[in-house]
Amino acid sequence: MRLRRKVWLAAVATVWLAGAQAPAPLRAQDTSLAPRTVSYRIDATLDAAGRTINGTEVITWRNPGAVPAYSIRLHLYWNAWRNTDSTWLSQRKLAGLTAGLEDRRAADFGWQQVSELTLVNPDGTTGLDLMPSFRYIQPDDQNPADRSLAAADLPMAVAPGQSVQLRVAWTAQVPRTFSRTGAIGDYFFIAHWFPKLGVFEAGGWNARQFFANTEFYADFGRYDVQLRVPRGWVVGATGREVSRTDTDAGLTIHRYAQDDVHDFAWTTSPDYEEYTERFEHERLPPVTMRLLLQPEHRGQQDRHFAATAAALKYYGEWYGAYPYPQITIIDPAWQSGAGGMEYPTLFTAGTRWLAPRQSNQPESVTVHEAGHQFWYGMVANNEVTWAWMDEGFNTFSEERVQSLAFQPNYRVERFFGGFVPWQFRDIPLSRATDGNGLNGYRRAAERDVPATPSYLYWPGTHADITYSKTALWLHTLERYLGWDRMQPVMAAYFERFRFTHPVPHDFFALVNEKTGDDLTWFFDQVYRSSNEFDYAAERLESVPVGTRGFEEPSPRAPLVFGEQADGTRFRTTVVVRRLGEAIFPVDVLVTFENGEQVREQWDGRARWQPFMYERPSKAVSVQVDPDRVLLLDVNYTNNSITTKPQAERAANHWTLQWMVWLQDLLMDYAFFV
Repeated sequence: MRLRRKVWLAAVATVWLAGAQAPAPLRAQDTSLAPRTVSYRIDATLDAAGRTINGTEVITWRNPGAVPAYSIRLHLYWNAWRNTDSTWLSQRKLAGLTAGLEDRRAADFGWQQVSELTLVNPDGTTGLDLMPSFRYIQPDDQNPADRSLAAADLPMAVAPGQSVQLRVAWTAQVPRTFSRTGAIGDYFFIAHWFPKLGVFEAGGWNARQFFANTEFYADFGRYDVQLRVPRGWVVGATGREVSRTDTDAGLTIHRYAQDDVHDFAWTTSPDYEEYTERFEHERLPPVTMRLLLQPEHRGQQDRHFAATAAALKYYGEWYGAYPYPQITIIDPAWQSGAGGMEYPTLFTAGTRWLAPRQSNQPESVTVHEAGHQFWYGMVANNEVTWAWMDEGFNTFSEERVQSLAFQPNYRVERFFGGFVPWQFRDIPLSRATDGNGLNGYRRAAERDVPATPSYLYWPGTHADITYSKTALWLHTLERYLGWDRMQPVMAAYFERFRFTHPVPHDFFALVNEKTGDDLTWFFDQVYRSSNEFDYAAERLESVPVGTRGFEEPSPRAPLVFGEQADGTRFRTTVVVRRLGEAIFPVDVLVTFENGEQVREQWDGRARWQPFMYERPSKAVSVQVDPDRVLLLDVNYTNNSITTKPQAERAANHWTLQWMVWLQDLLMDYAFFV
């Protein structure tokens, strides 16, 4: 009996979906990019009017761990929006981020219900029913109302290297958008929508509840998905479309497939306009770029393609090639809340009807989400625990692309509900501060230690740590090492760990290896600590060289009180301070009236450090970190002192601020009067 079960669990069976025999499996690509731990064959039908999805799936899973699996874990992400007591919505409430939730109708919530969970016999027939042991579990917060994670027992353990097939049937209600997934009008964006296995690591299951702070973690594998949607509606999805068949029920079956990815998302709407363009590069493989655009954004397709191509080009040159033959860009519907999110070979961008050029909308979000195909899509770390390894790395990379490919990038303010833009062509945005999110980081610098698991971050400021702090310390590292040393490090990390789910130590160890420097002191502070960096210039004084007091005119002569002065030379005293707890080596630049400059290298460890000079001219300024290497400094305004009045610069700054405020007032007045 035991032997028969082992054979049965390891078999690969013919799969039946939605009550009919499934089409023959597509032939997989010959060369596998990733370990294909899990594969999904899904058949789903969208009821657009009723906003429900009915689906079945067959999951083929191989145990990649070092211990047997006695049970399974299933993510049911949409149950995070089943009611306001879920862990996801409770986290949002804790941070005060549930505005409008009280006005949601029953149809605006989302849920998933599993109606069938069975094993699949080797001949493709239905095997043992696992529903008697099916249960919702809450291993992370013990919240009994949370149903985002389920478990079921297996009748026999799946040994390392063995496989099992499961058949799941479920029904789901499509919500008014939560977390970029849902519907508005005839626009549907469907993500994290099917019952999905957790990740079985060396010691067992790594599967957590759905938290509002985090994203996702899944194994690589193959997806073969049939989607039934209303006839005439356009579909975009992960992978490539391999067939399209109309039915007598007024539906069209779109079949998509993709190897070596860890998720599958899709969208459909009758309103999309479809455009395609080809990315070509002499050293990178060609990629077909497909854009599904909202009609009101017609004319912006060139900007979406240019931004996607820039990401493929620069990330490809810096890190490594994008390996899939296609990428799909989704322009989400107005007020859908689905913009700015990444999925394998597909992402949502985001633009407006009025989008002035040289202000990088849609370029910024498009580069960012296309760039996720590299860190999220291929490197694919556990984003539930270490979201910064994707989001922070990608923000760093995206902003570097923008600084090269899309300049100038001017500030834009929007009025009348965000509808009308006003571009300030005298305020260019900076990669170092605006792009990296310095202001957000300053507000939240001490809220969480980045080494804390991401799902345990404070929900109101988690993005400031995950995105901004990481981008700032990576950019600081780039300035400290130089791009000529930083780029090979990033390329080696991508090449070594793509398709492997790396952990933080992998990156830190590789940096030390490739640079030949032990940078543990740096990672201890930016990752294992929430201490702030803050260096300041405290004192700048230049006085004539001289002495006042008692002197001994000759040996054994009586002391004589006097004063000596040299009007041709000046003694300059500089004092700099470390106000924050974190430590970083900084330069100190002293400039004198005659144009001479002295640059000191300070290790930054002491709480204060004096520098003394005798020169024929007075000092006019001192700057701590004059090259702005330490981008994590939370207060750069105290980094310098000058003896020359800066009233004109200050006046210009505040005049500009007042003009902006006055302009806003006049525009509002003109609109209403």
